[in-house]
Amino acid sequence: MQKGPLWGAMIVMAGLLGHSAHANDTMAVLGAGGLSFTRTDQISMVEEDLYISPSKVEVNYLFRNMSDRNLSTIVAFPMPRIGGSSDFMAGVPDTEKDNFMDFTVEQDGHAIAPQLQQRALVQGIDFTEEVKRQGIPLMPLSEATTKAIAALSPDVIKDWQVKGLIVDVNASEEFGGEPQYVATWELDTVYFWETVFPADRDVKVKHTYKPSLGGTTAMVFVQNGQPTDTFEEYEEKYCIDDAFMKVATRLEKNQAANAGPYYFEQWLSYILTTGSNWFGAIEKFRLTVDKGSEKNYVSFCGEGLKKSGPTTFVMEATDFYPEKDLDILLLVPSSQ
Repeated sequence: MQKGPLWGAMIVMAGLLGHSAHANDTMAVLGAGGLSFTRTDQISMVEEDLYISPSKVEVNYLFRNMSDRNLSTIVAFPMPRIGGSSDFMAGVPDTEKDNFMDFTVEQDGHAIAPQLQQRALVQGIDFTEEVKRQGIPLMPLSEATTKAIAALSPDVIKDWQVKGLIVDVNASEEFGGEPQYVATWELDTVYFWETVFPADRDVKVKHTYKPSLGGTTAMVFVQNGQPTDTFEEYEEKYCIDDAFMKVATRLEKNQAANAGPYYFEQWLSYILTTGSNWFGAIEKFRLTVDKGSEKNYVSFCGEGLKKSGPTTFVMEATDFYPEKDLDILLLVPSSQ
């Protein structure tokens, strides 16, 4: 089901953007990725082993200090930006937590407790301190934030509406209903820590997180057995081939005749294209994509892919350099 080259590696100094979706039946996927390091020509990524599934992303790296001295650097994991509008729709795993994707990191088998930097942005303007002064949580999507905003004084409410920090989403207010204010700032989150790459040995780094799942309530690239206007975009992004289209057409036909389950789309994304901060190519790269269930169907771009299990596909490459992000299309039945 897969064809064409997949280009991938680890994120390096990347800003991760979540894309808002405006259709009611569509949820956007937040593209996350790997660790970011300050730019250097002295640290090489020797190995990257990436596992991605609908429920978990795990990445294991092996780094090598190419110099003859210990190197100290700041390591960062920029999480996807979230919020930014009242109709923001994306698969945020846990909106009540600062660590909303359950990010964890280890170095040489030891857990690291990274520092957290968060900023509340409106059109690029930093309102973090103003939000904190009012005792409002920085997570714009949480229930705690909405409740705290409702308790603000009328003067602050008016000021924040002018600044674009909040908006009243209660359309019935003009007919006597109560206003309902929600946060519209964009949350920028980065985990970071300082570490040392010794000159005399390799360093193993592992990180995990829960991915964001986007999707639709139906299959939008095929209708009545024919490709839709979105097919070319899907074909380029997910490398849909004839075999996959035949499967999708069959599923659509069966569900129309009530002869099979109703299938909808899920999307997974991993940002890979900012690996240019590393010294040289990745000597050994391994990608495992797990579709999660034998009832699911998957399509993504890859070269030399092999089926390694009932739900898994593996790609291996040497001297690997990132040139394209990883985008995964899943067809999932409404009941597993």
